[in-house]
Formats: sequence, C-alpha cells, structure tokens
Amino acid sequence: MFALPLFRRDLPALKGARVTLRTPVAGDYRAWAALRSESRSFLEPWEPRWAPDELERHAWRQRLGRYREDFARGVAVAFFILDNQSGQLLGGITLGNIRHGVAQSGHIGYWIGERFAGRGFMAEALDLLAGHAFETLKLHRIEAACIPANSRSIRVLEKAGFQREGLLRSYLRINGVWQDHYLYALISEDRRRGTTSKD
Repeated sequence: MFALPLFRRDLPALKGARVTLRTPVAGDYRAWAALRSESRSFLEPWEPRWAPDELERHAWRQRLGRYREDFARGVAVAFFILDNQSGQLLGGITLGNIRHGVAQSGHIGYWIGERFAGRGFMAEALDLLAGHAFETLKLHRIEAACIPANSRSIRVLEKAGFQREGLLRSYLRINGVWQDHYLYALISEDRRRGTTSKD
C-alpha cells in the first residue's frame, strides 16, 4: 500500500476544454458542503440515504480518508469536477470497483450540483475519465448504472457513448429503497473507433 500523501502527487489533474478533474483535498470542504447542501433535494432521489451528519466536517474527513485509502489500494479514484473559467466546484465523479486481470474493468459513479446540470459538464467529465481509464489504467470496460426514472443520467451516459446492456433488478439501495438500475457500459474499442459522442 502506498503512503497516503501520494494521493495528490501521483495523480495529475485531467484537463478538458471546459472542465478539469482533480482529486479532492481537505481545503475543498466548504465548497463541497455548500454545493451538496443547496442541491440536496435534487441529489437525494438518486443516491444512498444521506446520514444525519452527511455534511459535517468530521464526515468529510472520513470521506477523504476513504478516497485516499481506495486510491492507495488501486481499487478506486475519486475526482472533483471544476469549471476551467471560474474554478468553481461543479460536482464529482469516481471510477470505483477497479479490477485488473481477466476483468480489466471499473464502475463509474457521479453527481453534479443542481445549478450546473444540463449544461454538458458531466458529458465532458465522463469523456476525460474514460480516457484515463482506457489509456492510463489500461482498462477494457467501464460501467455505470442508473435508475430507469433518471432521464438526465440516461441522456448523459448515452451522449457519452455508453451502451445500455440490461436491467439489474433490485440492484442498489437508493434513498432507503432497493431500486432497479439500467446497466450501461463503454469498452475501449468503442472509444478507439470514435463511436462515443461529444458535446
């Protein structure tokens, strides 16, 4: 296991035309808590049930510690999505459940602040993360799951070139209820063939 300080040093930011992905740091707490708080009603229907102390500083420190541990173990990497012009925090995106060997795959999860939704930021973030997954981590396949009623997420994934592969019954417990999810996937050959769509 790598020492935790390597979390920042070994993972450079991923910069696109409009957004930059970089790993979260302790100083992000206020911006993260403010954006999550103002977007709570927008995010809660699509996320695991929020804990009573979800936005407290001690919970943030624990979250940051998990990000660092997962990165050190090579099983996940978490990024914040920042606007290139203003430097504002827009949301977050994580590549988790990273597996090598015969699987060479990972699973993507993401969120965006309500006032930034529908403006193409997440599609670009997905494209940047896909590039990192396929070109740097040498994965073959990345997956994402979304609740069938989440039309915004479906549009984002399909715009990014992900293909719907099926329905996962009672897949994740979201906001306290076990929910079916569509499974989407993007494989490295899709990207090389240029079948992914861009903003």
